[in-house]
Amino acid sequence: EVQLVESGGGLAQPGGSLRLSCAASGFTFSNSAMSWIRQAPGKGLEWVSTLYSASANTVYADSVKGRITISADNAKDTLYLQMNSLKSEDTAVYYCAKYEYGLGYTYWGQGAQVIVSS
Repeated sequence: EVQLVESGGGLAQPGGSLRLSCAASGFTFSNSAMSWIRQAPGKGLEWVSTLYSASANTVYADSVKGRITISADNAKDTLYLQMNSLKSEDTAVYYCAKYEYGLGYTYWGQGAQVIVSS
């Protein structure tokens, strides 16, 4: 059974930092493409970043480029999202998701709430 469990959300001040984690199980994490997707209050889903584990390539949305870093520890089957220079517009529920070519996002975590406020 595939499971994705996020942790590390919380409250941060503008300009601060947070690191989200996503513990994966039930599939070969090291060969997978994994993404972070967020949903701000009252808004739709917004793709944030993807890590292609096989190649270690990463891509980012323009809105977070330079402030957010996606990474993975294949030994721990864990995906991370390091968020720096946080802005109020980063407030959202952050989901990690498994991406499969031709199928899209096939598995999602339960989400981690991030609130950026002074």
